[in-house]
Amino acid sequence: MMVTNSKKPSRGAPIALSKGRLVWLGRGVDYRSAWDLQQQMAAKRGEGVIPDTLLLLEHQSVYTAGPRAPMGHVLGKLTAPLVKTDRGGLVMYHGPGQLVGYPIINLSEKRLGPKAYVHGLEEALVEALADFGVIAHTEEGLTGVWTEQGKIAAIGVKISRGVSLHGFALNVSTNLAAYAPIIPCGISDRPVTSMAQALGNSAGMEAIRSSVGRAIGRHLNIRWSEIPATEVT
Repeated sequence: MMVTNSKKPSRGAPIALSKGRLVWLGRGVDYRSAWDLQQQMAAKRGEGVIPDTLLLLEHQSVYTAGPRAPMGHVLGKLTAPLVKTDRGGLVMYHGPGQLVGYPIINLSEKRLGPKAYVHGLEEALVEALADFGVIAHTEEGLTGVWTEQGKIAAIGVKISRGVSLHGFALNVSTNLAAYAPIIPCGISDRPVTSMAQALGNSAGMEAIRSSVGRAIGRHLNIRWSEIPATEVT
């Protein structure tokens, strides 16, 4: 499971209901800027200053590597910068046409453990993909969401003092050629796919992000109120 965890929340209890904020940060978001924002928000969430928050966005093209990622998983010349980050998981790509979600959630308050949290994200993405006719599933022993054509969503998270950071990346209309210079998530024998490839056409990002937000809210028992990016603190 692609998780780094500095304080493990308890598991086994029902998921507590919470109210939260859903924020669309926009397209072309710089990775380091989003990382800084997450860290600031996670600290505030841990102190109870802000509610649970789901940040949705598209990044500028970037490759990221978790702390344990072997640099041998970079196979050739990268077409975008490589950032070493603190999330779980290995080498991943982010870029235009990919819906990225960063849930900043107090898992301790929800009495939700890391495995159950990641599974909830996976199941929410499977459910959202079904809204668009994409048949997806999870696989035992592998993190993420899969289709018959290959892996369609990656998950890599960190849990610090009971609060989640980082999250998921769903390929909507991503340029799959960007994966050629890496071994995505350390899996060399399985292809990467996208909704556009699975459907034979491009699905609308706005509709997809709405569906994903609703599904995550259902699975994590959070009632979202959408706010503009300008109001994020």
